[in-house]
Amino acid sequence: MTTVYPDYAGLELDYPAPRVLRVTIARGKINAMDFELHHDLTTIWPLIDKDPDVSAVILTGAGRAFSAGGDFEMEKRVVEDYDFRIAMWKDGRELVRNLIEFSKPLVSAINGPAAGGGLVAAILSDVSIAAKSAKLVDGHTKLGVAAGDHAALIWPLLCGMAKAKYYLLTCRPLTGEEAERIGLVSLCVEDAELQATALEIATELAQGAPGAIRWTKMALNNWLRQAWPLFDTSLAFEMLGFGGNEPKEGLAAYMEKRPPRFDPKTEV
Repeated sequence: MTTVYPDYAGLELDYPAPRVLRVTIARGKINAMDFELHHDLTTIWPLIDKDPDVSAVILTGAGRAFSAGGDFEMEKRVVEDYDFRIAMWKDGRELVRNLIEFSKPLVSAINGPAAGGGLVAAILSDVSIAAKSAKLVDGHTKLGVAAGDHAALIWPLLCGMAKAKYYLLTCRPLTGEEAERIGLVSLCVEDAELQATALEIATELAQGAPGAIRWTKMALNNWLRQAWPLFDTSLAFEMLGFGGNEPKEGLAAYMEKRPPRFDPKTEV
């Protein structure tokens, strides 16, 4: 192996097939994101891009979850600490940029719950495969902030504006089967077949014509590049929201395991 990767605390790397790198999110029972894991998931893609021994990548989660979103302490800190909020804004922006600019084919194997930064990487993958038991949810508005980390950029392109608004405004979860039915993911398979299917597709891509595959991906990702101002606006609105009262109530409701009680008279 030519490229030396950092000793990640929340990411495990292995090589299940020649020229195929598997990145596994592994942090606790549900692989919740703290800042370190979020930052590592942001910065790993340029390293893999430069690795001459890797031609395709699989992204998945350890255990029963893909990644169930940000952990409570990180979300609380984003609300209370302006400087940390800015750091998260920069990191979230770079995560999306790095995934769009990543030249090699990326296959996500979505096992169990997927939300937050993990969902960003899952949906922005080139081939997204969900297990039937997968549970995809963008919970931003339930928390009290705008859906800004990727959804406004790509959900309407994948599943249409009507479905995107329905799921992003209500925060209703999607099963793997429903996500495939509306076009949010590429495939849905039986749980027992998920990893084998991801490996089969990644191996096929790793054995394909590198230039043809990467240039095709580069051309297709121009749909996302031309929508970058839309993404920047949504992420800015999310960060603006974190400075208000709504996420305080959203976090309190989450901790107290009750529905949030937002002020209906809030001015925007």
